[in-house]
Amino acid sequence: MPMLLELRDVNFAYAGAVPGRQSLLEGLCLSVQKGDFMVIRGASGSGKSTILRLVCRFHSPQSGSILFRGEPVGSIKPSNLRASICYVAQIPVMVDGSVADNLLLPFSFDANHDRQPPSSDKLDAMLAQFYLQDVSLSQPAQKLSVGQKQRLALMRTLLTGPEILLLDEPTSALDKESAAMVFSIIERLNAEEGKTVITVTHSDYLPSVPNPKSFVLRN
Repeated sequence: MPMLLELRDVNFAYAGAVPGRQSLLEGLCLSVQKGDFMVIRGASGSGKSTILRLVCRFHSPQSGSILFRGEPVGSIKPSNLRASICYVAQIPVMVDGSVADNLLLPFSFDANHDRQPPSSDKLDAMLAQFYLQDVSLSQPAQKLSVGQKQRLALMRTLLTGPEILLLDEPTSALDKESAAMVFSIIERLNAEEGKTVITVTHSDYLPSVPNPKSFVLRN
């Protein structure tokens, strides 16, 4: 099966790094197939989150190549790339406005201008699937708990049908119960809908999905 995403001999150091000192990422090689559930592990500062940011073109490697469906990500328009590969940050970002305003925000972007926004009925149904059945579309998003915001951010990401979900420590700011809800949602999306998931963690999280993959970064 052809690879959906590949990182080949990727080297990266942040600007201002001490000359001659080892790069944050050196000779990194990573392959992901469609439908994979991959957990990237490593200590703080090992470069786990940087890998996700490189894939999304928030940063560019000093050398090496990153391919999506065999095409260098640098040759793909950023808005198109991020419509296919969606990044969910460690701390969920909500704009001022209602829950509905936040969920429909991606449809205001150029990459999604030809997509039909979901109806209120569909959004209500999805809220229940994300354990947010007590949340109203009209209530202010900023007043939700951190755990509710993280589930809402994940739901928002899925509304545009991305092929790959990049999750940057998605439960690090959550209590145990909220974290379990988020992991349950992510695993269901992979197992039932075939979503390709790449999640970063420094915990001992073990996904309850068939054949999960693990990639360990060492300092």
